[in-house]
Amino acid sequence: MSVNRATAIVYALLVLAGLLAPWLNIYPVYLMTFYAFAIFACAFNLLLGFGGMLSFGHAAYFGLGSYITSWLTTAQGWSTIPAILAGMVVAGLAGVVVGGLAIRRSGIYFAMITLALGQLVYFVCLQAPFTGGENGIQGVPRGTLLGVLNLRDDLHMYYFVFAVMVAVFLMIRRIVSSPFGQVLKAIRENEPRAISLGYTVERYKLLVFVLSAAIAGLAGSLKALVLGFSTLTDVLQATSGEVILMTLLGGAGTFLGPVVGSGVVITLQDVLSDRVGSWVTVIIGGIFVLCVLAFRKGLVGEFVAWLDRRAARNRARA
Repeated sequence: MSVNRATAIVYALLVLAGLLAPWLNIYPVYLMTFYAFAIFACAFNLLLGFGGMLSFGHAAYFGLGSYITSWLTTAQGWSTIPAILAGMVVAGLAGVVVGGLAIRRSGIYFAMITLALGQLVYFVCLQAPFTGGENGIQGVPRGTLLGVLNLRDDLHMYYFVFAVMVAVFLMIRRIVSSPFGQVLKAIRENEPRAISLGYTVERYKLLVFVLSAAIAGLAGSLKALVLGFSTLTDVLQATSGEVILMTLLGGAGTFLGPVVGSGVVITLQDVLSDRVGSWVTVIIGGIFVLCVLAFRKGLVGEFVAWLDRRAARNRARA
């Protein structure tokens, strides 16, 4: 069986599992929260795994999408789809500003710039009158989808969020497989060589930064609609740390890695939070340390590497 065929079968089984999940007595809100953070992790992986840029402030775009969508639906009476698109646009514009400043540096300097500007967004959200300060925005309505599908029903909302996640996943695969994605990976591997080949590196880096920020804004918008509120947690530095953890735990630079990593983290938080309280953070941190020591490429990355080694041994025997 070819690798492409095996990958297609795995994806088909995962989609089938997602379609059947609401009928298996699994709490729909838990699943929708997982999907929202999976989108967030995929957006971050586009920047880190394929672009080679580590951002310490990516929660800023997640939180901006959440706050803008919540404010427009509660205070301005916007319908669901325009409010989600507005959240993406605002997050993308913030990505233009932050990315335009950050891509002028690389490595730790890039990471520190994103961290500082992410904290700036946090304090803006803390002080801005429309965000509700420490109370956040409560009672965010889900509304309807194109005036037809009532998203207040958990089942309808579930399939909407699931469809968006699948669409984002396929879009990221297409981006990475495109000529743009190949140039992006070339920049990640050897930026001076990409410059010598005539590519405008800063343009590519800014574009992927903005794409990642906009998709993160989409994830924040969906999270706000699913849970019905936006709070400062959405723009907190700890949330940026969580998405880094999800991406590295699953495997940066792989397509399924961020989805698997977000599933592990969200499941542990859901299962352990009532039993061990704040110690859940310590447990997740310990798992992350263990993963870094034993699975340097992440769970999915190590599995893919094992399959490659096995295929190489089979070819050598043949």
